[in-house]
This record gives sequence, C-alpha cells and structure tokens, in this order.
Amino acid sequence: MKHDYHVVFTTIEDGWIMATAPELPGAVTQGRTMDEARANIKEAIELLLESYRDNAAKDAPGNAIWEVLSIDVPAS
Repeated sequence: MKHDYHVVFTTIEDGWIMATAPELPGAVTQGRTMDEARANIKEAIELLLESYRDNAAKDAPGNAIWEVLSIDVPAS
C-alpha cells in the first residue's frame, strides 16, 4: 500500500537538515544533505508506522476484525 506524506525540511545548526512529517508526530530526523535527510525521514516514517501497527495488534482483542481501508486525501 502506498501513501503520500508531507515532509518539511529545515536547515538547522551547522548546516544539518531537519526533516519532519507533520501528519505523523514523532517522525523527525536529520541529515547532512537533502538526500540523507530524505532517506532518513522515509525510514523514520516506515519504522513509526510499523511500531503503530505492532502496538495496535498487541492491544486489539482476539475477536477484532482487521481490514485495509484506502482513503483519497486531496493534495494541498
């Protein structure tokens, strides 16, 4: 499944680039270059979503029904 996330890149001290995904609080990282920051935020988002899913699976009751729901969100 593919989903697009908005990412904000900000130059911080010593020329590092901070990357955040405002739609996913906690998805924050940095890199020395845009390419590194982009790769790092992609990994941070993947790991955060994996963690959310794992925690949800642990907390769900045994009779829970799981399904994938696709939602189109207009780009801004």
